[in-house]
Amino acid sequence: MELQILQLPKFEDPRGNLSFIEEGKHIEFTIQRTYWIYDVPGGQVRGGHAFKKQHELIVALSGSFDVEVDNGEKKENFSLSRSYYGLYIPAGLWRQMQNFSTNSVALVLSSTHYDENDYIYDYSDFLKYRNIHG
Repeated sequence: MELQILQLPKFEDPRGNLSFIEEGKHIEFTIQRTYWIYDVPGGQVRGGHAFKKQHELIVALSGSFDVEVDNGEKKENFSLSRSYYGLYIPAGLWRQMQNFSTNSVALVLSSTHYDENDYIYDYSDFLKYRNIHG
């Protein structure tokens, strides 16, 4: 799969809506880890790294935020604000989350268990990893 916004199922009901994600159906990877980001103070940025192996799906469960994705040559910005859309990010791309609204919650489904060695935190190391000369 490539970088893309996925539309997830949405069942509307007067009692409240329901959406869900199924591995093998909505995402191609096996979910190894789930985490969420919340209570982000105004103006703070999350992410600012790339993964060598990890694929992920990011969903705005509540509120809104932007995700900037960078392949070393081109940056794309995605605004997430609906819980029935998810941003699929394959491995090898730099990502940064910003502009969190009050009470926003970002759900992240990951293809790997936590592995500190999978992270690339330095942007120049990321460019070397991507074999891009800046």
